[in-house]
Amino acid sequence: MRIGMTVPLMEPGFDRSLFEHWVKCIDEGPWHSLALGERITFLNLEFMTSLSAAAAWTRRVELISTISVLTMHNPVLMAKQFATVDVISDGRLSVGVGVGGRKEDYDAIGADWKQRRLAVLEDRVNTMRRIWKGEQVLENAKRIVEPLPVQPDGPQILAGSIGPKSIQAAARYADGLSGFSFMASLQEIEEAFTRLRDAWQAEGRAGKPRLIASFWYGLGEEGKEKMQAHLTRYLNFMPQDLVDAMLPETGFNGSVEELQHFLSGIEALGADDVILVPTCADVAEIEMLAKVLF
Repeated sequence: MRIGMTVPLMEPGFDRSLFEHWVKCIDEGPWHSLALGERITFLNLEFMTSLSAAAAWTRRVELISTISVLTMHNPVLMAKQFATVDVISDGRLSVGVGVGGRKEDYDAIGADWKQRRLAVLEDRVNTMRRIWKGEQVLENAKRIVEPLPVQPDGPQILAGSIGPKSIQAAARYADGLSGFSFMASLQEIEEAFTRLRDAWQAEGRAGKPRLIASFWYGLGEEGKEKMQAHLTRYLNFMPQDLVDAMLPETGFNGSVEELQHFLSGIEALGADDVILVPTCADVAEIEMLAKVLF
């Protein structure tokens, strides 16, 4: 099982220096992948620009968008942007997509909340794939939309799906699952993997889907406090009473040894990858984990 690391851009204080430090620490370490997420009305650096910077600063790791809210963007522009990142990274990009859950993000950029549907997501993925294959999307245009990606037919598409309906749809349009366990639960992860495997078989898909699990984590008592502070800030789009009820059960908290045991459990479920999501911006923590987990 491959292990990746998320750059915690949802934490405050990310300037060029800290961002570059995180990116190079992941790329120069034993991590397989580097992940970045998207939000609009929040303190994080902009998503696509950040992916581009990570592509330029790295030489080795896979870059994974976790996730791009494709239903609030123009798929033709997104196809061109992702292809550009794929070129800059020399073919190291995988694209996680989903519908998101924050209406204010849609509203802030003038996107239509009514487009937050799985059918729209599937259609937009298919549009990006057509563009990446070099197909014409505008009648009588003098050229196709370029650049074409380095990867033949474009980056791998991973579904940022959680619920049964979204996982069922993912079996039609995606190459795998970019899953997330809010509760850092083996049962939660197993259920998602099983749903996708079953749906994949029902769709008559060849081969096997790529299975990725991810979760927030905090190490030790201090890590628990940092994780809860992070989640209180990050989940600000939810009612506060709901956030307060979720906090005790959300994310992984424990020792490094307990984290190792949890990762072994995920591997036993058949995961191809796990992506850790830190809840603080301390690079020393992932430097320590790199020495222990690999």
